[in-house]
Amino acid sequence: MAQVKVLLFGVGEDGECGSNEASSVSAYDEAMDALSSLITQKSRADTSNSGHRFELLFDYVKILDLEESISKMKIIHVAGTKGKEKCNDDMDIPMPNLFRFLALLGFKIFAAEQVDVAIMEVGLGGKFDATNVVQNPIVCGISSLGYDHTEILGDTLALIAGEKAGIFKKGVPAFTVPQPDEAMEVLIEKASQLDVPLEVANPLDAKLLNGLDLGLVGDHQYLNAGLAIKLCSTWLQRTGHLEFDSIDQTSSLPEQFIKGLTTAALQGRAQIMRDPSLDIENPGSIVFYLDGAHSPESMEACGNWFSLAIKEPNLLKNNNAEIVPINPSENSAQILLFNCMSVRDPHLLLPRLLKTCVGHGINFNKALFVPNMSLYTKVGSTTSSFPQTESLVDVSWQLTLQRVWENIVSSERGNSSVTDNAEYSEMSVVKSCENSVVFASLPLAIKWLRDTAKHNKSVRLKVLVTGSLHLVGDVIKLLKK
Repeated sequence: MAQVKVLLFGVGEDGECGSNEASSVSAYDEAMDALSSLITQKSRADTSNSGHRFELLFDYVKILDLEESISKMKIIHVAGTKGKEKCNDDMDIPMPNLFRFLALLGFKIFAAEQVDVAIMEVGLGGKFDATNVVQNPIVCGISSLGYDHTEILGDTLALIAGEKAGIFKKGVPAFTVPQPDEAMEVLIEKASQLDVPLEVANPLDAKLLNGLDLGLVGDHQYLNAGLAIKLCSTWLQRTGHLEFDSIDQTSSLPEQFIKGLTTAALQGRAQIMRDPSLDIENPGSIVFYLDGAHSPESMEACGNWFSLAIKEPNLLKNNNAEIVPINPSENSAQILLFNCMSVRDPHLLLPRLLKTCVGHGINFNKALFVPNMSLYTKVGSTTSSFPQTESLVDVSWQLTLQRVWENIVSSERGNSSVTDNAEYSEMSVVKSCENSVVFASLPLAIKWLRDTAKHNKSVRLKVLVTGSLHLVGDVIKLLKK
């Protein structure tokens, strides 16, 4: 456990980490290497001994002197989809993995800064999540549940709901959104066992925004907004903020609530970016539509958003959207740039996305499959960890994604075809099929897109990037370089 203390308390009392640029860069690299060493090499599906590993979190909290600080925090605990024996520094306690370490670091920072409110969202599940060391939150919330992390949480909504309900605490009020019956039954049962007053929050009524637009795009965001209002108003009421004691979600909202809801933005979610390397005023340019959807449900939401952004761009008001001049009569080609983790099922993700878009009359001219630049086993800069020679990259998973895509496109279109006026380069392609291309790296795919745009001056490329938040983050980094 000495490493934990070094990393958490390594900053000097004056708050400085180094005296010059060289030493600070070296310290940063060392810190990234130390963090990378905490990434477990076990399969995500390895759930052996989960309870025992979770119990270790209370030992970590005790060693870091965080017990009292956490108990005093005024916490909102959210899930999406214990008396301990005394311990000391000499005990043989293993290092926590990266996500648990970061949760502990978060608690340490919150305690040092004496935050007024701590909003803790689980990283995975709920029952055995690192954030669940919180024993007395002010209020708990569970957002829409779907099939995600099934290799760990279970392959039914009932099992997933049971894991999420693990954040419920005896007598602490909890809120959720409308759920499928299978999931709702479990939430109600778990709440009853702990005497938890569980309430279903209604979706936000857009009229309460006084003519403004919700900052986050999508019908599902009105569900999230309704839940957020309930969580925040309950927190205010239970912490003695009497001026918010009678928030009426049916007739009006406090000005502060309206401001938060209408100015909210999440990078990598329903985000629109132009390619800065090309002249956006001309049709021969690229617009990236970025959404880190990676579950069947979020794929459908992503497809709805992308289709609306293509067909009715003037109706799409989004804090994450760059201003892009639109000519309704311009020629465009829709391109999918996709990757997902191998633990996810492309047979569930890709058909859901394609059918949603086709249902809106949107077809993809090409799909590009690429490996991420970010590595799941490395923290820090992507440039140093990515192989310099593309031939060294394993693209077997991307070839699998391509096969799935070709099959579903052929099935969806039948004998029909999509009119495609663009000409595509075959440079740097690992494998090209009728409807898709596999690249050895993301930078090569971006170069291919730019070359295609330059050779098709009359066509604007509209690229949907989805399937992985890692992929979305990598694209944003490349575009901002």
